[in-house]
Amino acid sequence: MSTQPSSVIVIGAGIGGLAAAARLAQAGYSVTVVEKNSTPGGRCGQIVRDGHRFDTGATLFLMPEVFAETYAALGSRLEDHLTLRRIDPTYRVRFDDGIALTLTADLNAMQSQLEAIEPGSFGGMLAYLNEGHRHYRISLERFVGRNFYNYLDYFSPSNLPLLFKLKALDTHYHNIGRYFTDPHLKAAFTFQNMYLGLSPYDAPATYSLLQYTELADGVWLPVGGMYAVIESLARIAEQKGVRFMYNAPAAHIEIEGSRASGVILADGSRLTADIIVANADLPYVYKHLLPANHTSQQLDDKKYTCSAITFYWGMDKTFPEFDTHNVFLAGDYRASFDRIFKDNTLPDVPSFYIHAPSRTDPAASPDGQDTLMALVPVGHLGGQQDWSALKDRARRSIFQRLAVLGIPDLEKHIKFEVSYGAPEWRSLYNLEKGAAFGLSHNFLQVGYLRPRNRHDRYKNLYFVGASTHPGTGLPIVLLSARLTTERIVKEIHSN
Repeated sequence: MSTQPSSVIVIGAGIGGLAAAARLAQAGYSVTVVEKNSTPGGRCGQIVRDGHRFDTGATLFLMPEVFAETYAALGSRLEDHLTLRRIDPTYRVRFDDGIALTLTADLNAMQSQLEAIEPGSFGGMLAYLNEGHRHYRISLERFVGRNFYNYLDYFSPSNLPLLFKLKALDTHYHNIGRYFTDPHLKAAFTFQNMYLGLSPYDAPATYSLLQYTELADGVWLPVGGMYAVIESLARIAEQKGVRFMYNAPAAHIEIEGSRASGVILADGSRLTADIIVANADLPYVYKHLLPANHTSQQLDDKKYTCSAITFYWGMDKTFPEFDTHNVFLAGDYRASFDRIFKDNTLPDVPSFYIHAPSRTDPAASPDGQDTLMALVPVGHLGGQQDWSALKDRARRSIFQRLAVLGIPDLEKHIKFEVSYGAPEWRSLYNLEKGAAFGLSHNFLQVGYLRPRNRHDRYKNLYFVGASTHPGTGLPIVLLSARLTTERIVKEIHSN
């Protein structure tokens, strides 16, 4: 048995890079993290301005058991680092015909709302949540929570029946028709696919697990925002001896024969290590950090998630009409997704989401003022796109929709605005095509069919993050960090 390598370079301080770095340090490795930006977090970042605090990425804390496992693996407890507040009702969904639905763990409240829209639908919801529970447990234990090392490992006789049980070959929107007939309810229980940058018309029916996790395990928000997770993991990693280098973008990964020998930074400095872990977006790594390779073109041809136009608004007053999470769905649900995923643009009538964090955490805003984040799904980079015009149209659509709902003056109460679109997601975080959630998740891009977390040729180059196995979403990326770390330790010890 060879001597265990002692040094690791992690490229990127996103949540996956932080968790992987801390886990490897816990296992005895000497770890250095190089990060292109001045702070950790990647797309799970933070903007603080004039007393307003925004989470730039994820705003829902889901699957708390996965977060708890990460802290436990690092010799700590989640509750020692995060104060979680449950959000219930989880969010209010408004349709453009005036119908509204408040999703909540209160089953009596859900029953009265659902039955008013579609008689008999409450039973359908219970059956749907039962399916979601089954999908969640099977997925976590048998698919997203483990490594696959070859095709037979993934398509094994024991796994194949589970793929059918998970309805991996059916689409989420088609499957929802087994439980609801009313289009409002079908939309209300499938739009959550957008958390992963997916269309419910393409996403596997497996993702009924999302609604189960929301209503059963709850939607939470840490005090201090989602960025409190980033701060705590960075602090734990530093306590374990991880060295962080900020404002240090990687220019390329140095290759010697069949191994990755180090990282060359943009300023020309060279760092060497026994193991390289890339938390930068996997397609970006193949395209920009590695020698020319055919895999880069293969990745370019894969399906990508959508992008998002986000507006971060500091308001000079409060708007009590907003809950913590607010969803506004467009009338033509199918056409909206077709415009995003087929035409690669902004829908004619966009759906959007507004986050008002100070409803749950008052410190997110100055007294008497609001902090609002508005997110509008849009196609990723590609073709003829005028992003300034797209942002303007998205902004106008929000103001017009809110005016109809009795909020006519939001625009004039904006003190300042920061906005991101696909070009910003690409420039800030090196997200290929500006796809805000990385590679997509269809049947051919999950499990062993998703880009693996170790390079096929350079055996000491590993990946962690949204575009490798098991996929996107903060808790899933934490699983990615666990799986990649387990693989490193296993393979190094076996050599």
